[in-house]
Amino acid sequence: QVQLVESGGGSVQAGASLRLSCAASGRTFSTMGWFRQAPGKEREFVASIRWNNNTYYANSVKGRFTISRDNTKNTVYLQMNSLKPEDTAVYFCAARTGLTFVVVTTRGAYDYWGQGTQVTVSS
Repeated sequence: QVQLVESGGGSVQAGASLRLSCAASGRTFSTMGWFRQAPGKEREFVASIRWNNNTYYANSVKGRFTISRDNTKNTVYLQMNSLKPEDTAVYFCAARTGLTFVVVTTRGAYDYWGQGTQVTVSS
């Protein structure tokens, strides 16, 4: 059974850092990503990393967030620095099984999703 379990969320002040983790079990994945959803808004792309370690970022987080993966642990991380109140959202881990080259910045590219972890940034 495939599971994605996120951890590392919390409440911090603006300017602080957090590191999210997503531990996958049940199989390995070609691409893993992070999305977020703020209250009343659509779920949006944050970052993704392919099997070859190519990474992609939303413009809003570029330069502040870093995605990485540890294939030995089947885990993906999201290091979030210089957090802003507008980063407040539930952050979801996503995983893709396919190896064909597709755009991995959209929700439809992913087959599995975690339950989400709350990140709250206060000013």
